[in-house]
Amino acid sequence: MTLVQSFYGVPFCKAMTAFLDYFKSKVFSVSDHQSFENLSLELFEFQYENVEVYRRYCDLLKRNKPKSLHEIPFLPIESFKWHDVVTQSLQNEFRNEVLFMSSGTTGVMRSKHRVLDPGLYERSAILSFESYFGKLSEMVVFALLPNYIQQGNSSLVYMVDLFIRKTNDARSGFFLDDVSMLLKQIQSARIEGKKVVLFGVAYALLDLAEQHVDLSGVHVLETGGMKGRRKELPKDELHAVLKAGLNLSEIYAEYGMTELLSQAYCKNDEPFLTPPWMRVLIRDERDPFTFLPNDLNNTGGISVIDLANVLSCAFIHTQDLGKYKGSGFQLLGRFDHADIRGCNQLVF
Repeated sequence: MTLVQSFYGVPFCKAMTAFLDYFKSKVFSVSDHQSFENLSLELFEFQYENVEVYRRYCDLLKRNKPKSLHEIPFLPIESFKWHDVVTQSLQNEFRNEVLFMSSGTTGVMRSKHRVLDPGLYERSAILSFESYFGKLSEMVVFALLPNYIQQGNSSLVYMVDLFIRKTNDARSGFFLDDVSMLLKQIQSARIEGKKVVLFGVAYALLDLAEQHVDLSGVHVLETGGMKGRRKELPKDELHAVLKAGLNLSEIYAEYGMTELLSQAYCKNDEPFLTPPWMRVLIRDERDPFTFLPNDLNNTGGISVIDLANVLSCAFIHTQDLGKYKGSGFQLLGRFDHADIRGCNQLVF
């Protein structure tokens, strides 16, 4: 009898919530490969039984009884545009559901992620961030994310707003066009010796860099591309321009997306590092069911396991290209045929 089946001797909803409580007590304490694989297989079984679109996908592939991590089917990220990827059996058990939607340009369908348990997302986001940067209570957090705010339903805005509140500092906040006030508040925090973090979308940070402002000592965290506002630049070129224009020796970046509940972070050209409950695999570009060995020379599609994604799908094929690098991974771009947000060749 599997772990999930062991909960089936009680009424259905109680069985599902019992498994959910069990899993949430385990996911953030995962510590090694074996425990990660065991939890992944347990979560696969739960999601196969309770997420309809994922079950149909696995059945179409005739891959519904994985025995190891690499045998688990990964859902194409495109599915979040066309399907309701959620645990239907528990959707009425939660009262604080939030809807996240991907960023995109006019005319591009946006992915939708129904997060039934926002508390789970908040815990994952805080633990992911603090494990890399330190305690939010010791920081002042600023945000320069105009397009995300304008489009609405942004998981990034939700996350940064959570971080801002956790700082418990009145100077923390979002800034759209009032750059002079942003710089004033940053300077105030620096004078006090506070750790300062600035989240910014790439084009907004470039606008700031063109003014040649001094942000030395600030942890500037670039969150994504140009969103149709400027010509896309390779990551290393973008960061070189930002460091020169903002008087910085380091630029940080975040790897996250609407469809995930966890994030990876990196500094300069160092690898992105994931929290213990999140893992990136590199798949063969020509065969999405074959994963490449951990070889620095292998480039392929990025597939993500996010165990915090308990109530939707934890196993996702993205449209990003990357390769393994040290104990993490390097982001190299997107597949050529991907739209600005990203599309997938495995739509079903």
